[in-house]
Amino acid sequence: MDQFAVESLSGHGGPAGLAGIGMFTNQMLWLAITVLAIAALFVLGSRGRAMVPSRIQSVGELMYGFIYKMVEDVAGRDAIRFFPCIMTLFTFILFANLLALIPTSFSITSHIAVTGVLAMLVFLGVTVLGFILNGAKFLKLFWADEAPLALRPVLAVIELISYFVRPVSHSIRLGANLMAGHAVLKVFAGFAGGLAVLTYGPGAIVPIVAISAMYGLELLVAVVQAYVFTILTCVYLKDALHPGH
Repeated sequence: MDQFAVESLSGHGGPAGLAGIGMFTNQMLWLAITVLAIAALFVLGSRGRAMVPSRIQSVGELMYGFIYKMVEDVAGRDAIRFFPCIMTLFTFILFANLLALIPTSFSITSHIAVTGVLAMLVFLGVTVLGFILNGAKFLKLFWADEAPLALRPVLAVIELISYFVRPVSHSIRLGANLMAGHAVLKVFAGFAGGLAVLTYGPGAIVPIVAISAMYGLELLVAVVQAYVFTILTCVYLKDALHPGH
């Protein structure tokens, strides 16, 4: 699990868990690299604004169209005004997940401290927005009008609990999947050398195939988890915009 340790790169400060003011850590470094990679795609890639887009411009346009359609389909037409926030969230998580697959890199989204902040920002944002737009009507989200009257208070308590659990599940789902995937990948990589020696000859290809398959699975997880985090954000946004539905 040492691959998840936050370490100082500035040559001063306390242990990883006691990072002090002025300490520059590996987590900060990869946060900065993630932001620079996003800027390179959307700023430098679209700088020419060519009618026949380049490959990097095509990637940016595909991502833009994909998230725009997601927001419109899941949260509704009136949620398009929040598209920049959701697009930023998706690209940050996606790039952080993909950059973490580079050997010797650092997975910032495997830390609950990062995913928890993102989930809490989404939770507080949609909650405040729900009350601003709907006032007390936002509480209809917890009241099931179609249920029998005797069951409504019980269902309201259940809905209220599930609502406040949202940031916990939202953050742990992303962080735990990335951490588990990277840990399993490193375990397989550790066994690969020994297996190659034991299966010397044509059988030595087996560990390489296994590692390649695990890497492909981890690549899929990186993309899917960014998608899941984003689509859940759209669902929560829909609840804030249309609490009675």
